[in-house]
Amino acid sequence: MRRTFTGTREKGEMAMSEEHMKRNLIVTALVAVIMAGFVLAYTRLVPATAQPSMGGMAAMGPTVPPVKGYTEGQEIRFIHTEASDPQVAQMLTDMMRSPVLIVPSLAQAPESMLANVYVFTNGIKGEGPLGFQPDVFDNPPGTPGYSPLRALNQVTWKNDQSARMLKSAAEVKEAETKGEVIIKRPGVVVNMPMLTWPGGQR
Repeated sequence: MRRTFTGTREKGEMAMSEEHMKRNLIVTALVAVIMAGFVLAYTRLVPATAQPSMGGMAAMGPTVPPVKGYTEGQEIRFIHTEASDPQVAQMLTDMMRSPVLIVPSLAQAPESMLANVYVFTNGIKGEGPLGFQPDVFDNPPGTPGYSPLRALNQVTWKNDQSARMLKSAAEVKEAETKGEVIIKRPGVVVNMPMLTWPGGQR
């Protein structure tokens, strides 16, 4: 009996250890993805002549097109560098003519590492990825809950004729409370570092 109990306990401890290691690997991978996004944001904002050079020649870093969005009622600029879903990654790649990489492990990010982005599926025509108004973000840099990793929220107006421009997460939530829009969360995560935000920029 003692050997059986000991063996069971050891198996349980090994399983817990493996789960802990798996979680650590996921978090490490996510941190690497976030850092890659920061590097791309830096190379997008800093002129090549101001970046570190090699052999006296200016470094020519990659250029990622900035995208227009809204947060807290103000216009911002951001980029999307990776997505957990292949179809979303391809759509964003086609939209910006700049590769958005597929990283499935982003979808396994814990909720504590995620903020939200609201993408509109209908309503006012605009510069959003589906041809409607620009994306809306909650939790910009400098506020509690900020993260470049964004859980995708699809916003659909129940009546196209009553659609209006929404520029903050609070306005999106208010529209949902009033029954004007439906919000669906398909489980897609996109790395979307902000380049500019209310009161700051990179």
